Amino acid sequence: MSRIAKSPITIPDGVEFSATDGAIRVKGAKGSLEMELHPAVRLSVDDGVISFSPLKEADMAMAGTMRALVNNMIEGVSNGFERKLSLVGVGYRAALQGKNLNLQLGFSHPVDFEIPEDITVECPSQTEIVVKGINKQQVGQVAAVIRSYRPPEPYKGKGVRYADERVIMKEAKKA
Repeated sequence: MSRIAKSPITIPDGVEFSATDGAIRVKGAKGSLEMELHPAVRLSVDDGVISFSPLKEADMAMAGTMRALVNNMIEGVSNGFERKLSLVGVGYRAALQGKNLNLQLGFSHPVDFEIPEDITVECPSQTEIVVKGINKQQVGQVAAVIRSYRPPEPYKGKGVRYADERVIMKEAKKA
């Protein structure tokens, strides 16, 4: 039995939850999200507590997955998610220009990243980027795409990295 699927979710104050004909809708202070319930999972709501169970014992992993996704939806509409990136390297900088993020990453040209609608990007300084949103998957995907333009390299550590990422440095070649 999946330990994740066993733990129930308590619906916090200010969050509206509805599950009708296979569609899950969550609405909160930050916005609203919608998702389809997997057909192999049964969902039940009792007094503000959501619990998940599989229709067959073999589908226990899917029940745990659906519980995690619904929990992320509830957390997203109440608190939101954010991912911090830092630019390491001489001349590496980021700036917002309208709905675009302009990145100088040591190429001969600037990299323009178009920010999706549901995501907000902030640049507290020229070498910091903060990606925010209510959808955890989308926030992570946008941060990963920005990082993929210049991932940190292992010799000098230059590139775009997550703020909490540790880059393992290699030793330079010996003569």
